[in-house]
Amino acid sequence: MGSQLSGADDDIVTVGRLTRPRRGPRPLEPAEADTHTPRVLVLARAGHESYAYAALRAGADGFLLEDAAPDALASAVRIVAAGDAVITPDLTRALIDTVREQRTSRALPRGSDLATLTGRARDVLTAVASGWSNAEIAERLSIAPTTVKTHVSNILAKIGARARVQAVTFAYESGLVRPAA
Repeated sequence: MGSQLSGADDDIVTVGRLTRPRRGPRPLEPAEADTHTPRVLVLARAGHESYAYAALRAGADGFLLEDAAPDALASAVRIVAAGDAVITPDLTRALIDTVREQRTSRALPRGSDLATLTGRARDVLTAVASGWSNAEIAERLSIAPTTVKTHVSNILAKIGARARVQAVTFAYESGLVRPAA
């Protein structure tokens, strides 16, 4: 995706179209849908945090600055292709601030309140929102990495999210996690 401001709205619409589950004569099974849903990594110029936020909201799995080093870009592509998310560290604080300042006017998906999550699922979501990897979550919560993956998958399903990035947004918007002062 380019970061031309005149085409930013078109870029966001395109991200949404790419990441929306395929509609066809029969619904896809969850595992099948996951393998057929394109992964999107957005590159943009520095200073466009609102663009990053919109792209992530639309379903992008990652966001990097366009001047990222080649090895960082290659790593990000591999991470996103594997189904994980990437956000350039420089944008993390700006995105947290944006989430805190913008209160969404749309209702969260049905059944997406915190009450649908178990205590352990909340612990895992808090860890995800803190930027911990699955291995770090497993170690710190004394559970198996496969259990972490199961929790993350269940959390995404319960809150109506497709990617970890959306789960992080949910954690902040729901008040489960609060930005550091």
